[in-house]
Amino acid sequence: MIGALTVGGSALAVPAEYETWTARFQGTYGWQVKPRMDADYSGPKSLLAARERSYTATATGYFGLRPWQGGELYLNPEITQGVPFSGLDGSAAFTNGELTRTAGHSPKLYRQRLFLRQTWGLGGGDERTESDLNQMAGTVDRNRVVLTAGNFSVLDVFDDNAYAKDPRVHFMNAGFMAPLAYDYAADARGFGWGATVEWYQDDWVLRLGRMTGPKRPNELPVDYRILRHYGDQIEIEHAHTLDGRPGRVRLLGWRNRAVLASFDDALQALRANPGGDPQAIFAVRNGEKTKYGVGVNVEQALSDHVGLFFRGMKADGRSETFAFTETDASLAGGLAVNGGLWGRGLDTLGVGYVRNMLSRERRRYLEAGGISFFLGDGALDYRPEQVFETYYSLHAWSHTFVTADYQRMWNPGYNADRGPASFYALRLHTEF
Repeated sequence: MIGALTVGGSALAVPAEYETWTARFQGTYGWQVKPRMDADYSGPKSLLAARERSYTATATGYFGLRPWQGGELYLNPEITQGVPFSGLDGSAAFTNGELTRTAGHSPKLYRQRLFLRQTWGLGGGDERTESDLNQMAGTVDRNRVVLTAGNFSVLDVFDDNAYAKDPRVHFMNAGFMAPLAYDYAADARGFGWGATVEWYQDDWVLRLGRMTGPKRPNELPVDYRILRHYGDQIEIEHAHTLDGRPGRVRLLGWRNRAVLASFDDALQALRANPGGDPQAIFAVRNGEKTKYGVGVNVEQALSDHVGLFFRGMKADGRSETFAFTETDASLAGGLAVNGGLWGRGLDTLGVGYVRNMLSRERRRYLEAGGISFFLGDGALDYRPEQVFETYYSLHAWSHTFVTADYQRMWNPGYNADRGPASFYALRLHTEF
């Protein structure tokens, strides 16, 4: 929350007691370079072995007002542009979580969010809300029910983490934005339509939600038949103190229902048609499937300046990816260190590790030469994909931060015959 100096925080707070409307802005530019890497072979969906550059640029407006008691209405227009490494193919861990929102060198304007938040108080004492992006300064009951409805992202409500969440201010890799095995329902940019309900009661929070997904996996058009095709999630959160330091534990379960291809069916089609289209998932995407997963999310302050985080998630892995990336089990953890330790209280140093794994069904399909949405080297010497990332976010001036970032990826695309790859980045972020 902006307003106090927290490890991994972003910009400075705008002091306010109570806001009836808000107009704020963020702008982020991220530049990355990948030197040439080793590769025994490459396929149509491989991370390129050659040197590459990538960038993203986003500018977002955050407009809100209070139409009635307890109600908040928000609109976020956004302009994006950018180019990913290798057309975003060849790995599960996207090296920049902003990449899914960009689509080429030409700037594109779209409506990112349009949603209503309604809060009903249940007592328990007052709790301050500070002025922030999509949040107005004011006071709410500690115990309350919150309804969010409209066009927004599942990640706006679920799977929060104080130290690893926003690729604009925290770690850049998407593996720290959310567990990569969390195939949450959304369009290709990461947003959808739906509703969530949160019940805050003392140290506990219960969250429920249903969102729309894409008409076809990982594409932009939305399937609005939310009673037939959807993504459901449930999350339980508990706040605690450990040796006097605050922490939170979240348990998350999700279920998607959509027209998806199963990897066993795709493998059979591949074997039945030697020399045919290796992207056999298209040939067998003809029936509704249910996909599900469960995970845990932990954040814990270790001192006034050091925070620890961990995420783990397991999906069933029988069906193709619906709306995120190609991972069936994922682990991520690390530390975020506030620069107050060395006299720079708005700086942050982060160190983290991601490990991604495939289900037996997806692995067999890729080993046979199959191609899926983001992966397809033509063969597979399977190893878990691993990423190490470290960054330093420097408070440069006013509300502006400059970040230096380094990532090392082993077994890109889960293939021990390729890589490792290094990625160097600079990021400029401002918000006010």
